[in-house]
Amino acid sequence: MATIQIHDVPGDVPGADTLLAEVSLPTALREGVRPGLDAMLGALAAERGLNAGGRAGAIAMFRDHLRRLAAVAADRLRFPEIADVRIERPVFILGLPRCGTSLLHALIGADPGVRTPMSWEVAQPSPPPDAATYASDPRARAFDDYVAATFTGKWADMLKAHPIGAWIPQEDGMILETSFRSLNPLTMFRIPNYYPWYLAGDSTFAYRVHRMFLQQLAWRNPRRRWVLKVQEHAYHLPELRAVYPDALFVQPHRDPVTVMASICRLIEVLRSTAFDRQDRTALGEELLHLWHDGQARMMAYRAAHPDLPIHDLRYRDLAADPLATVRDVYAFAGIPFTAGTETGVGRWVADNPAGKHGRHVYALADYGLTEDRVRTVYADYIAAYRAYL
Repeated sequence: MATIQIHDVPGDVPGADTLLAEVSLPTALREGVRPGLDAMLGALAAERGLNAGGRAGAIAMFRDHLRRLAAVAADRLRFPEIADVRIERPVFILGLPRCGTSLLHALIGADPGVRTPMSWEVAQPSPPPDAATYASDPRARAFDDYVAATFTGKWADMLKAHPIGAWIPQEDGMILETSFRSLNPLTMFRIPNYYPWYLAGDSTFAYRVHRMFLQQLAWRNPRRRWVLKVQEHAYHLPELRAVYPDALFVQPHRDPVTVMASICRLIEVLRSTAFDRQDRTALGEELLHLWHDGQARMMAYRAAHPDLPIHDLRYRDLAADPLATVRDVYAFAGIPFTAGTETGVGRWVADNPAGKHGRHVYALADYGLTEDRVRTVYADYIAAYRAYL
C-alpha cells in the first residue's frame, strides 16, 4: 500500500518540466520517467471528480516519487559500488488483491534471514540503510508517527483492512511509482485516462528502477534472499523477467467474489479524502475489470510459458496454518527454513491477530455487484484455479 505526504501545493496541475526542474536526475532517469509523468499529469488534469485536496495530494505524491528517485540516484553516484550489488533469485508474491499476499509477505518479513523492503526505508531510502543501525534507525519512528497522524478520520478504516507501519513490508508499488509506470495512482486518485497508457507501455524501465532500489537497500544490509510483492507484477511479467531472469513466483488464490467485495471497500476508503462524492456502482464496475485484466494477462503468460517457476497456494490454507504455508513457500524457493524463521513467523502471528484494528465490513451489493456478475467476468480465472479457491 502506497503512502503519501500531502503538502500545500497549488490546485492547478503543473507540467512535467516544472516537476523535473525541482530535482536533479541523471539524463537516463529523467528521460525514463518523463513519458509516465506526462501521462499521469495529463490524466490528472482531465479528471474532474477530484476535490482540491485530492488534486494537491496527487501532485505532492508525484513530487515525492521524484525526490526518492533522485536521492537513490545521488547515492549511486557517491557510492558506485551500490550498482554492483547482485539481486539473485528474488521471489515475487503476486495475485488478486485481498487474497493473502500482504499476509504472506508480512510473515516472511518476520524472518531475520530474508530481506523484504520495510515501509520506512522505501519511503526514505537515502542514506542507504545500514545493518549496524537498522533496528534503531530514526526514519522508522518517523514513519510510524506519520501513520499515527495520517490514518485517522476517513482513513481510519485502512488499518482494519491493511497493516501499515514502519516494520510492515512495503509493496513494490511504492518503488515502481518512482518510475512513473505503476498501477498505484489509479487506486488512490482514479485517473482512468492513464490506465490505457499503462497497459500498452513497456515497463522494463520500471523494473530497472526497482532493481536500483533493491541494490540501495541491500548494499549495507543484505540477507540471503529478497521476497517481494504487489499485484501489478501480473500485468508486465515479460518486463519483470527481462530484468530478473531468475525470479520465482508465488500466487495465493481466493474466491474472486470475496476478493471483489473486500477490495471495493478498501479502494473506496483510500479515495475518500480525494473525492467529495464517490459513485459506488461505478467503482465496483471499474475494479471488477481492473483486477481481472491483470489475471487475464498472467494466465496468458503462464499458458505460453509452462516452465514459469511458480508456486500456487490456497488463501484458506494460509489463513488456517500460516507457518506450514511459509514452510511450503520456502521449500519451493530453496530458502532455508530455520529456527529463526519459525520464531519470527510465530511471533508475527501472535502479535497480529485477525481484526486487530477492528472488523473490515463490506458487501458486493454496496457496489452494484452480484455473485453471478463477478463469476461471469472471472469465469476464466475460476476455471483455471478452481482447485485453489
